[in-house]
Amino acid sequence: MSTNPISTNNDKSKDDKIKSVKGKSGKGRVVVSWTGGKDGCLACYGAISEGFEVSHLLNFREIQRRGSHDINPDLIYAQAEALGIPLIHKDFISYEQEFKKVISDLRDSGEQIDGAVFGHIETHKNLVDRICGELGLELIMPLWQRNSEQIIKGLIDSGFEVILLSVKANLLGNEWLGRKIDENFICDLKKHNPSIDACGEKGEFHTFVTDGPLFKNKIKVMESKMTLRGGYWFLEISKFKAEKK
Repeated sequence: MSTNPISTNNDKSKDDKIKSVKGKSGKGRVVVSWTGGKDGCLACYGAISEGFEVSHLLNFREIQRRGSHDINPDLIYAQAEALGIPLIHKDFISYEQEFKKVISDLRDSGEQIDGAVFGHIETHKNLVDRICGELGLELIMPLWQRNSEQIIKGLIDSGFEVILLSVKANLLGNEWLGRKIDENFICDLKKHNPSIDACGEKGEFHTFVTDGPLFKNKIKVMESKMTLRGGYWFLEISKFKAEKK
């Protein structure tokens, strides 16, 4: 498992490497598990920084229930277009089975897939270990067991722009929806409730990345509404535009 930390230093050599989003170092071709949030995006950035070539983003949505990760698929496609990386979006009943099927289909079509990148910090390792083991994929988890506050600081230092898209209603009010993760975020979160993890690792909130060092376009929210569902406040984005950088 690759766990090389993501540096917060904006050195020129890394910037030059990132300009070619898919990378060409020969370390291997990988897919990235993608929800539109900060963890998957930062893990993708970390894998590219290590020299992996990203072939596809994989986005899965559960058929039987709407979860706190749910997001307008058009936004996910807008991110993929901004990155210049193909996106595969699939609904699933079994995440594990659908993930395996996508990899098998890619390989059957002639794609070389050597590894899979996940943004997990503390959870789901047994699942992805099993999936990657059975598929013969290298498991790449750049954020695994890293300190949440350091992850947030690295996210900001690397130039990502991130907003809160859903928040747990009994912990955070709807005024947090659309809030940017900025230099004051950790401090404000601690003042509000010191028990909340800086990365929302216990499900306290979920995020959407609007811009970053990998993006050719910046995603600007034009119209949205707040809704309460299943114990979460959601910012449901109905209109947005991609602005060239």
